Amino acid sequence: MTTPDNWRKSSYSGSGDGNACVEMADRRTHISIRDSKAPARATLTFPPGAFAPFIEALKRADHPL
Repeated sequence: MTTPDNWRKSSYSGSGDGNACVEMADRRTHISIRDSKAPARATLTFPPGAFAPFIEALKRADHPL
């Protein structure tokens, strides 16, 4: 899951080199996200049904992301 062709950057990457974002790898059995500035570090991995609730919880958070 660490090959470059499996990861895609967020559409909210911003201008420039686009490294101020997260990357996502979507598989049938899981979804992983990682920091594009440190791709060799840890990833978060979710079963497919848990990813959308995770994102929704982030959107509702009382703190800035």
